[in-house]
Formats: sequence, C-alpha cells, structure tokens
Amino acid sequence: MSSVSLVKHEHDIEKTINEAVRLIGGFGVLKNPFIIKPNLCTDVDVTGVATTNVKTVEALMKLVLKEDRNLQIRIVESDSESKYADDAFEKLGFKSLEERFVNAGFDVSLINLSQEPVEKVEWDGLYFKRPALPKILTKDGYFVSLAVAKTHSLTFVTGVMKNLFGLLPRKDQSFYHPHINEVIFDLNRLIKPDLCVVDAVRGLEGVLSGRTRRLNLVIVGRQPVAVDATMTRVMGFNPEKIRPLAMAEKYTLGTLHPKVVGERLEPTTVKFNPPRHLNSNALIT
Repeated sequence: MSSVSLVKHEHDIEKTINEAVRLIGGFGVLKNPFIIKPNLCTDVDVTGVATTNVKTVEALMKLVLKEDRNLQIRIVESDSESKYADDAFEKLGFKSLEERFVNAGFDVSLINLSQEPVEKVEWDGLYFKRPALPKILTKDGYFVSLAVAKTHSLTFVTGVMKNLFGLLPRKDQSFYHPHINEVIFDLNRLIKPDLCVVDAVRGLEGVLSGRTRRLNLVIVGRQPVAVDATMTRVMGFNPEKIRPLAMAEKYTLGTLHPKVVGERLEPTTVKFNPPRHLNSNALIT
C-alpha cells in the first residue's frame, strides 16, 4: 500500500521535510535533471500562501544536495494568464535563490518552460494526442511536484496533481479549462512525479486570494492521488466526493486510501470552506 507522511511543522522546514521523506523510505534513486515544480501561479502573492514558499524549495534543495552535491537542479514554471514566469522567479525570491546556489558551486537554474524548445511525445491520452512538451520534461530525470494546500473553483482542491497544469507552455492556459480533469490526468501520467510534496504549513481558501488557514503540516508521498487525498482530508473534505480525485484513482495515479504515517489525520484536520463559484462538475452528488 502507498504511504503518505503527515508531519507536524515546528520551526525548521528543512527538518520537517527531511522527516516526512524519511517516513516514506527516503528519496529513492536521485537522477539528473532533478526537476522541482513549485506552484507559482502569480508574481504578486498578497497572502503569502498562494505560491510555494521559496524557503520550502530551498530546504528541499539542501536535502537532496546533501545526498548528491552534483545534482543538476532545475526549477521550472511556465507563463500563464496571471503572470510571466520570469517575473515570478524574480519577485518571489527564486532568482536570488538560484544566484546563491550557483555562487556556492552548485548546478542550479531556473527554467521558463514557455521559452524552452518542445518536442512531440508519443502519447494517446484522454485529452492529449502526441503533445508537444518542453524537452526537459521528456528526459528521464527526477520530478518533484511541490504544491501548496488550496481550494479551487474548477477542481475543488488544488495540490500536487493540479500543480502540473503549470507545465503547459502556452500562456492562455484557460484554453484547457473545459477539459481540465483530463488534461491534469494526462500530465500526471506523462510526467509521473517521483515525489509529491504539499507545503501545508499554511493553506488558502482560494487560488490567488482568500482566507489563509494555519495547518502546520507537510504532506509527502510518491503517488499524486494519495497525497492529494490526504491533503483533502486534512482540509476537512471527503476526496471520494471530489470528482477529479475519484476519477484520477482509476488512472494508476494512486489510491484515495493510502496508509498515513506520522501524525494522525483527525487531530490535524482544519475545516476549510469550499470554493466559491464551484464548477458543477467538480463534485459527485
């Protein structure tokens, strides 16, 4: 059975992530390139929770570089209707992070996927047929989806699975919204994250703005559905009633009922309000 770790965060995010990864058996085999996909859905984070905290990304980088200092770390994001990736890298502190690690002798770089060359991938999916993806995503590397815990009007919740939506290189990503579930399933089956991390130290009722909620947790696992289902329960929702999660379980993306190690679910639950203007197709009634 897939395990998902639920670890209480006290003060040191690096120690918290390290314990969460240890509980699921470690990082596994690290490969180059080591790709980190944070959630950078805006370049102006007014809540401090809408985007993945740069300190969380830094903590993950320090941990893997302790295991292999020669890793080629690539932090990736695409342009979208709410931001340009390069602006987000600069304003949210990722450019400074890159410079500090490069100056220390590590192979770290930021990649705007909207400016990368693409190549066709042989794939007959639910939505995509031979999609053109940025070349770096077609390599046999190690991929981490590093998300935050939020609600979303299209998918009810947004975690490690929805985070991969930001890999699509076209700026007008709302083009895919009518088929968002199928697009997300295809991306997670194509990319196959090696590690799924939710920074749930704080969560957000909303995507770019809304009420922030303090959870003081980090959630880690290897299967996207298992991690998002655990995150959903921590937020006080039933993943079996959320159509994108229930459907995704059928596509080899993990189980809705993983073994949870570390903290127990019930004492850590913080009841979120459901998203406003919810897509009628997001719930199973």
